[in-house]
Amino acid sequence: MATALAALMSLPSVPLAPHPTPIDELVRLREALGPRCPQLFMKRDDLLSFAMGGNKVRKMQFVAAEAIASGADTLITCGGMQSNHARVTAAAGAALGLGVTLVVNGTPQEIPTGNARLDRLFGATVHAVASREERDPAMSRVAAELAAAGRRPFVVPLGASTPTGALGFARGLSEIVAAAIRPDVIVHSTSSGGTQAGIIGGCALFGLHARVIGISADEPSGVLEPVVQALLAGMAERLGARSASLTGDRPIEIDDRFVGTGYGVPTRESVEATELVARREGIVLDPVYTAKAMAGLIARIRAGDFPSDQKILFWHTGGIPGYFA
Repeated sequence: MATALAALMSLPSVPLAPHPTPIDELVRLREALGPRCPQLFMKRDDLLSFAMGGNKVRKMQFVAAEAIASGADTLITCGGMQSNHARVTAAAGAALGLGVTLVVNGTPQEIPTGNARLDRLFGATVHAVASREERDPAMSRVAAELAAAGRRPFVVPLGASTPTGALGFARGLSEIVAAAIRPDVIVHSTSSGGTQAGIIGGCALFGLHARVIGISADEPSGVLEPVVQALLAGMAERLGARSASLTGDRPIEIDDRFVGTGYGVPTRESVEATELVARREGIVLDPVYTAKAMAGLIARIRAGDFPSDQKILFWHTGGIPGYFA
């Protein structure tokens, strides 16, 4: 494991956000949830010091380094109209002198808001398509057109959820170790799988024995679990390690009970979670990911799923611009 950890720490990256994010104790939220509530902490990746933060920054630091090493001069990626990943990719291109083309699905706004407004501020070229299914073919067309024009495009898959991107997130677990907080459980939002694979792999690499629970923002657990497994296998291969060394005997836990009627559609529970955290801690959750993840955590605490003497770390994965969409 020491060899794999050394390989992780030596992987090339670009320092878009070189500062660790805070870990806040949520004292007043714990009080609101009653005497059976465990000790609560929040990892504040909403405060990452680049492009308005969020988990995609950790991934992009590694993925952008991979693109630069390949000789690319343009990044191409996709997402929804309010994609956090698209926003971070646009900002990375601006900071690194790379062109950026975004393929986003949804109805273009007459006056862009939230992440869509930031995409344009960072100078990205935006192509709108009608559905999720049209994004990959559109990216391939854009890449071919740019290559024909003499450019060197690099296609970044949805969410930067590749083994390289997940390894970028895994390195972030070093900040938990440095803070001397040993959580019993880490709860976070999961969607394209890279963050969950990164946390699971990072725990193994840094010797943290936390249970990792991903609260799905869209896909059923049966769809996401093999995605996370495949990412972990790819991460291990990059580090020259066995897949089992990054998973150990940990099950991949994905809770898909809080999606509601669909991706990005608030639920009664997610609205309550947003208001409770804002009014008890002065912290804003985003409506697509972290609000539903917090709803899942609160429901489990109220059901008595965790002993009161445990330490629970909620990983705030950012996405705040979506609150203003």
